[in-house]
Amino acid sequence: MSILSEEDFSKILKPDDRLLGLDIGTKTIGVAFGSMMAGFASPLQVIKRTKIAKDAEILKKMMAEYSVGGLVVGWPLNIDGTVGVRCQATRDVMLEIMKYIPDVPVLFYDERFSTKKAEFFMIDEIDLSRKKRGQIVDKMAAQIILQDFLDRV
Repeated sequence: MSILSEEDFSKILKPDDRLLGLDIGTKTIGVAFGSMMAGFASPLQVIKRTKIAKDAEILKKMMAEYSVGGLVVGWPLNIDGTVGVRCQATRDVMLEIMKYIPDVPVLFYDERFSTKKAEFFMIDEIDLSRKKRGQIVDKMAAQIILQDFLDRV
């Protein structure tokens, strides 16, 4: 498979497909799980990045465990909507990961403010300490990215 547009990605999804949402950072990958049928996403895990092959292997196991039909990857556009350095880094990481997981459809999805939304939620709604927020913010951001997508389709 390849990286698809939102329209093409949505067309190939089946009503019972399950998805992983990814928030790729320089040190971690936040992962969320969601179901097209249920229409909601849940934070799942934070992967501490090491080597691409190892990161891909972890994702591959998660995809098998949860019978995943696609990946929704946070696309870190600049505030003005332009593609910047962070988008290029995300694309580069995903292209490398896709060498190990070639058969999965991938969507880059606008993630502007997802980390900020996650931080505000953890502070305002559940009053987590800074230390605890740091441990889960990436999987919460992945959940927000995936939930945003599920709400649109």
